Amino acid sequence: MEQTNAFLKEEPVGRLMRKYALPCIISLLVAALYNIVDQVFIANAGYLGSYGNAANTVVFPLTVVALAIAVMIGDGACAHVSILLGRKNGSDASGTVGNAVLLTVVSGLAVTGVYLAFSKGILTMFGGTVNEETYRQAKEYFFWITVGLPFYMFGQAMNPIIRSDGSPRFAMASTLAGAAFNLVFDPILIYGMKWGMMGAAIATVAGQIITAILSLWYLGHMKAVKIRRPSFRPRWDLIRKFLPLGLTSLLSQIALVAAMAAINNMIRKYGALDPVFGQDRYAQIPMAVVGIVMKFFQIVISIAVGLAAGCIPITGYNIGAGRKDRARELFLLLLRAEAIVGFTALLIVELMPGKLIGIFGAGDESVHYTEFAVRSFRIYLCMMVFATVNKGTFIFLQSLGKALASTMISLIREVVFGVGFALVLPLFFGLDGVLYSMPVSDVLTFLIAAVVIRRTLRELSASPTEENDAMFQ
Repeated sequence: MEQTNAFLKEEPVGRLMRKYALPCIISLLVAALYNIVDQVFIANAGYLGSYGNAANTVVFPLTVVALAIAVMIGDGACAHVSILLGRKNGSDASGTVGNAVLLTVVSGLAVTGVYLAFSKGILTMFGGTVNEETYRQAKEYFFWITVGLPFYMFGQAMNPIIRSDGSPRFAMASTLAGAAFNLVFDPILIYGMKWGMMGAAIATVAGQIITAILSLWYLGHMKAVKIRRPSFRPRWDLIRKFLPLGLTSLLSQIALVAAMAAINNMIRKYGALDPVFGQDRYAQIPMAVVGIVMKFFQIVISIAVGLAAGCIPITGYNIGAGRKDRARELFLLLLRAEAIVGFTALLIVELMPGKLIGIFGAGDESVHYTEFAVRSFRIYLCMMVFATVNKGTFIFLQSLGKALASTMISLIREVVFGVGFALVLPLFFGLDGVLYSMPVSDVLTFLIAAVVIRRTLRELSASPTEENDAMFQ
């Protein structure tokens, strides 16, 4: 098979990082903006308002579950394919892509079936019953989003695989095409046709279908990896190798869902005890606001993840080719970039929270909405520098093939700290305890990540290339 990825061990790592990370960042931002664009248009539709915002917040974590499964398959396959290409093992690389496609299709259909069968209980679990109007809108939005999940999952899983084949720009373009469609048709269906939550969802699903179709086309035109009919034969030996490499991606997303479920329920519980938000006409405000804050957080984290995920093909190839020195150089560059992203985001949320919340229709809401939103932005996101560095570290470990270390640290951050503090801190601080859970979790996780960073840099400084296999065992 003709090898086209040898440049990954020859070009300067800074240039490679820009080449791969920028399209990856744009792809992830666009994927995140699907839901955020919906929320912006929903919030500025007078007949939907904060009820629509709250409904969107309820459904959002359910789309993240689907995304978690997709990125586990896609990121795991991307890391494994990159290592295999570095070793010039084209046959197993082809089988890895074929099996990733099979797993994605089966998973997409399974998730859709479960969601449709248990929709009422699922919406209740994520706080959809905060009041009657919120539940009605959440149910409508949820149904149509669920119908499109197989297409969404396919496009998201294939995106990192396309990058591993040396085509980060196509991966970006396929996502942009779908997002552009959504951006155009959201206002038409929400404002023009007055389809409300259904219109927002249909525009989103249509865009996801476009991305899925473009991704499918690319599979038949891959460059470094040539897939044929035998590539789709189930091979459990390959699945057992590449799925663990995507566990960090799965856990980071799933734990986000668990944290959102905990946060939404704590908001519902302690909001009811608040003298203002305990009133039925204001009950949806805390959930709507925290949902918006988490959307901004998702934008920042998408940049952080994009920086790190863009490094996966570069790191994997160089580790497979015995160039740990280049992997170390790339890791240091990544950590600096992550810190800059986090600091920039921190300045934005601390200096202009009012402008951020205004994007989501604050002008049509009560003063209680704006006041709580400003407080939420400033508290919840005050440790963004640690959050971005932590995320970059998790994913870089994944690209090294260190599935266990990456998974364990991610698990501690997202489940032990993220969910734990979301449940415990409100007992002492009430509604504000929900907001404190994020910065406390990020600080404690960074203390662990700093030790892992130091150890990883020391390992990558080791000179014997024969030790490379130990990097991904």
